[in-house]
Amino acid sequence: MIVTRLDEAQLLGQIEELADLLVETVEDGASVGFLAPLGRTAATAWWKDRAAGVGAGRLAVWVAREGGRTIGTVSLDFPDKPNSRHRAELVKLMVHRDARGQGLGRRLLTTAEQAAKGAGITLLHLDTETDSHAENLYDSAGWTRVGAIPDYAASPAGVMRPTTIYYKRL
Repeated sequence: MIVTRLDEAQLLGQIEELADLLVETVEDGASVGFLAPLGRTAATAWWKDRAAGVGAGRLAVWVAREGGRTIGTVSLDFPDKPNSRHRAELVKLMVHRDARGQGLGRRLLTTAEQAAKGAGITLLHLDTETDSHAENLYDSAGWTRVGAIPDYAASPAGVMRPTTIYYKRL
């Protein structure tokens, strides 16, 4: 398995596989900002919209590939305000259903944390659906749970769910 940071052209070159991963993740019920059913056209358009941010350095995207296919991704979203350049938001950590339970989520998380630290970031933050499997990963990786916001986002099924906020000092 190879984990690689994508530049803008590479992201656009892998857009179909990234769209497939996003669609599959939503189908499996993960709360990553979309309602089900998520069509492939909408997922492709969402990833295309990220390309300019990657090109401008406001977004860093890593993919995990194995056997010629994309099986995971994670991103860091860097703020553009002068008073917040020390932090970044961890976003869209997704692992293909066939690759779950093998440590890939941890590897992607560690990759993003190390890259953030190397870029001078001293604080990461994220939000995730309360009581999701993702909470186990963040808890075990040393992230600090701040609390939960009730009815923060709808699940892919459209049910309002609480979201837990985490941070990690690097």
